[in-house]
Amino acid sequence: MGFLFILIVGLFAGIISGIVGTGSSIMLMPVLVYQYGPKEAVPIMAVAAVMANLSRILAWWREVDWRACLAYSVTGIPAAALGARTLLALPSHAVDIAIGLFLIAMVPVRHWLSRHQLKAQLWHLAVGGAVIGYLTGIVVSTGPLSVPLFLFYGLTKGAFLATEAASSLGLYLSKSVTFERFGALTADIAVKGLIAGSSLMFGAFIAKSFVLRLKPDVFRLLMDGIMVVAGLTLLWTAFS
Repeated sequence: MGFLFILIVGLFAGIISGIVGTGSSIMLMPVLVYQYGPKEAVPIMAVAAVMANLSRILAWWREVDWRACLAYSVTGIPAAALGARTLLALPSHAVDIAIGLFLIAMVPVRHWLSRHQLKAQLWHLAVGGAVIGYLTGIVVSTGPLSVPLFLFYGLTKGAFLATEAASSLGLYLSKSVTFERFGALTADIAVKGLIAGSSLMFGAFIAKSFVLRLKPDVFRLLMDGIMVVAGLTLLWTAFS
């Protein structure tokens, strides 16, 4: 029953993230934490996130901006490995609290970024990749930060979804390899990640037909609601 619930939530999360470009980790992580605990949930989600990003790349392959992807990944990949190593040194209780507070804090941060309509250049992507990469290694999802960064660069719709996914793929692969090297990603955890990731992949392909129909205001409200609910859920888990 636990696997079935994860698959159902994963399918829904895959559809949402396939439409708005992020949100799968935010939605699925509280379920994984409840089922397996934070120390197992984070590497499971890292494997699932690799699959989720891969599905968005496959769905929008022809629209990837490889220059933007390279600029973001060249600093983000090593930073993600460093962040993952930092995470493994933290106690489980602190991980729950940190992820929960981070998700809630991203709501006002995202609104602040939206009000400052700046045009990002390639070097902005490189700097952002380093910062977001490190945070990605520690917390479950930094989509609320990477989404506006790529939007400010000028990417939209399919190009945005594909490029953000291609850039994030390298970060999550780096995170997963780091977990494996330090013994946090066992064969059992990898299988759980593949199961969760399969539902995310299927949902992402379903979402492709809905991408052009979503209004920007609906997207913003959807992301705010997802982050607040997921953050409060993790905090409740930490203090219960």
